Amino acid sequence: MAKKKFKTLKADLFLQDEDQQSFTNTQIQLLTAVNECGSISSAAKNIGISYKTAWDRIDALNNLSDKPLIQRIAGGKNGGGSKLTNFGREIVKGFTELQEEHNAFVKRLGTSLNSMNDLAKFLRSTTLQTSARNQFRGKITKITRGGINTEIELELNDSTSIVALITNDSAKKMVLKKGNHAVALIKSSWIILSKEKDIATSARNKVEGDISKIEKGQVNSQVSLDLGNEKTLTCIVTNKSVQELKLRRNETAYALFKASSVILMSD
Repeated sequence: MAKKKFKTLKADLFLQDEDQQSFTNTQIQLLTAVNECGSISSAAKNIGISYKTAWDRIDALNNLSDKPLIQRIAGGKNGGGSKLTNFGREIVKGFTELQEEHNAFVKRLGTSLNSMNDLAKFLRSTTLQTSARNQFRGKITKITRGGINTEIELELNDSTSIVALITNDSAKKMVLKKGNHAVALIKSSWIILSKEKDIATSARNKVEGDISKIEKGQVNSQVSLDLGNEKTLTCIVTNKSVQELKLRRNETAYALFKASSVILMSD
């Protein structure tokens, strides 16, 4: 019986800080490209992804980071662009150094392994996938327990907080505590958009932001709100609503959604 040919060992590296916040090689690759190219469009082309994919990844990175990683610069004499923040550059530098050590380790390990299957049992990991367009990492600032449900207030930045409503049983199982971090998921289709600040509504959350982007489809439009500190909230509204509300870029709008529409994950 012929001996099975040994396959080359490969492994991915992800960086995780003490608060369990992770950065993968794919994310670092985009950060590096932005740093080298000076714009999101050039960076996307450089690494072989679409402009929209690059925007989505950058929004996700900034939304899930305590500090902005990429700062977008408005157009001017040089047409604007994007650049890494000091924090972003520190992450890229640290990850690059770790990647070099990691590659050397995997190479050494691969030459001494007798069973790839045994190794796979130890290296196998799971990845969370969700259809929720909006994912925010924030700090728990308030916990209010009721008879059945618990209200959790999550601070996204200095000016923006959102409230989630979960069952007391869920709050207990997740071991949520004030001062800890959590991740909030909000589907873009669950959000109601308004230009009226004082509109009466039963929605617990009313988030203010400036319209940064409107992407029109055949029936609906995707509207992005800049919440400050490089956080972005995305909403899906009908094209008719965009027209009737007279939504325009750089104008202030308000995103309304129920606390029960926020899915909370422990960090």
